[in-house]
Amino acid sequence: MKNRIYIASPYTGNKEVGVQRQLSMTDKLMNLGFAPFVPLLTHYQDLVHPRPYDDWMELDETWLLACHGVLRLDGESEGADREVALAKERGIPVFYDTKSLFDHFKTK
Repeated sequence: MKNRIYIASPYTGNKEVGVQRQLSMTDKLMNLGFAPFVPLLTHYQDLVHPRPYDDWMELDETWLLACHGVLRLDGESEGADREVALAKERGIPVFYDTKSLFDHFKTK
């Protein structure tokens, strides 16, 4: 089974750019053999069926807890920082680059 990696990154500002960053990272993680979770894909769900911010954070946090690790992309984000804090609180490793993430999981 592949390791599930949650991608935490900024969404505010230019939302399409945030989504694109996660999609690009998803491709890279898949090429490295991981199963990435892309929370910003809910951007498209929210365009059709808008929901309050807290609904999306609760959904994201539920999926985060099912992951083996979190990859935090750079940039200021209260939501991504909240996700990192939850991961650390629950003992889920957090990585800030793909090399450290790959090195951690290749030995397991």
